Amino acid sequence: MFAQRSRLLATVSSLILLLLFSNGVANANISASQSETIIEAFASAEITDFKDFLGQLRTKPIARDLALKELIEAYLADQTLQPQQQHSLLRLLGLYTQLHYADEALALLTRLVAIPTFRVEGLPSHQNPEFYRFAAELEQVAAEYNLDFNNVGNRIFEFSLDGASDELVGIHAHADVVPVNPDLWVLDDGTQLDPFVVTRIGDRLYGRGTEDDKNGIVVSLFAMRVIKEEGIELLRSFRLLVDTTEETGGTAIPYYFERHPTPNYNLAMDGGYPVVIAEKGPGTVMATFPVRAGRGEGAELLTITGGLATNQIPSKSIVQIQARRPQQLVSLLNLAGSDYVAAHGADFDIIATQLDDSSVELAVIGVSAHSSAPQSGVNPVARMLDFIHSLDSRQLFQSNHITDAAFYLAENWSLDYLGNVLDVAFSHEFMGPLTASPTFISLDETQMRLAVNLRIPVGKEPLILRDEIAAKIDAWVDSNQLNMQVTYSVSTPMYRNPEGNWVNALLDVATENLNMAREFGSSAGATSVHNLPNGVQFGLSMPDEKYTGHNANEFKRIDQFLLDLRIVTEMFARIGTLPSL
Repeated sequence: MFAQRSRLLATVSSLILLLLFSNGVANANISASQSETIIEAFASAEITDFKDFLGQLRTKPIARDLALKELIEAYLADQTLQPQQQHSLLRLLGLYTQLHYADEALALLTRLVAIPTFRVEGLPSHQNPEFYRFAAELEQVAAEYNLDFNNVGNRIFEFSLDGASDELVGIHAHADVVPVNPDLWVLDDGTQLDPFVVTRIGDRLYGRGTEDDKNGIVVSLFAMRVIKEEGIELLRSFRLLVDTTEETGGTAIPYYFERHPTPNYNLAMDGGYPVVIAEKGPGTVMATFPVRAGRGEGAELLTITGGLATNQIPSKSIVQIQARRPQQLVSLLNLAGSDYVAAHGADFDIIATQLDDSSVELAVIGVSAHSSAPQSGVNPVARMLDFIHSLDSRQLFQSNHITDAAFYLAENWSLDYLGNVLDVAFSHEFMGPLTASPTFISLDETQMRLAVNLRIPVGKEPLILRDEIAAKIDAWVDSNQLNMQVTYSVSTPMYRNPEGNWVNALLDVATENLNMAREFGSSAGATSVHNLPNGVQFGLSMPDEKYTGHNANEFKRIDQFLLDLRIVTEMFARIGTLPSL
């Protein structure tokens, strides 16, 4: 009975498709489900090039159902295609790229992730040997793919694809990644990961840069490769700009544009689908506490860890403690920690462990996240400092720079990440709320630094917000006579209303392939297109899924990576061949 019903439904579906496409030309582009049917039809097929793919597709039932036979024959005969036929053809080009180059693309991602391109303190990225290695790798890839390559001061790695006019489209991706703490790269089942080895487990590709943003480099390179190989005639030129400082201040892009023309249109492969037209402005409140010897009775807090970058919420914060009675302290901390966890959501852990006769380790285990999306994680930095401050009345710890930082955090930011404690909260209808996340901790022999990472929407001038925050913190510091210094940085948010054929084409490509609502999106993360003309994000993450880019155990889903390969190829070809943007 079930089989008969399935055959009946399939027959009805085929009749509907034949009616829709009875004139031989599709009235709508190939849908996401139809694309998957084509992919399945080639599950065991060998393909040599795009024309071979089309030749094989022409013989398959799906080609008849979608009225693709006439389109394919017209293209293979070098006949002029109607606009909708052209759109369908370029969707097929994306499907071909996924089918033909999936394994090679995964291999290239593995090659690029293996190079640890994170910032080394005190060493500019353009002088970092790892970025020289990365440049050499990309230059070799350019030779393999027959693409033009230019290393611009070891700051921007440029790939060129020239078209028939001077109109220029910039595609932005970045080679640098946020730092890692290898000890935190452990799965729930105890599997230890190497951050710089792509490890495939289930449907995930683990590794630093798989999500942010070496995947963006890879899919863009294969789009350019396929367009070059298949001789797609472009009406405008593309520049793939691989940034080396996107995570650490963004100095490479200005350096490049001092020497090269600014593209008319700029797309970041470093955000969200379908098309993101608004980015919050990043900011930092950096508090510095001079290191001072402990005063009073109790154990001494020696060290503390947090995120390794201001835009990174870690999964764990650890404090090392020197104690005369470590066993008793462990018992007290675990009991107090249990009460604190229960009172604050029960979605994190506090664990104290005796290390030896005079030392204790206190760990707060949360959930790592990108600082632009604090709601997607559980911040252990905020909870560690707030927990330490909550124990102040028990006089368990000597007063020092770490307790100073805990006092400051608890009184001004606490566990709230919306600025409510400091009374600076506000929100924008489209872009969402201001967020403020304690992230980065640095401690050396002379000072401890604690950063609160801001993400600022439209609704309040950033300099006014900065002055408002500074006035409140300065007043608090004065009233408590705490020895600390605070510096502030804020950036203007990006909010655009782009118009033209290009954004409509971008929306079509993304939403049709992903079966998404056809509407613009907003992002809390800023990219390299933030201050560039006609700048938008085009992928490569899904808006309804947690972004893993700055997390321990960063991963990219394999099926999403293959979708990106398909979508970005079609996007390059669509934008490159539109009569006007």
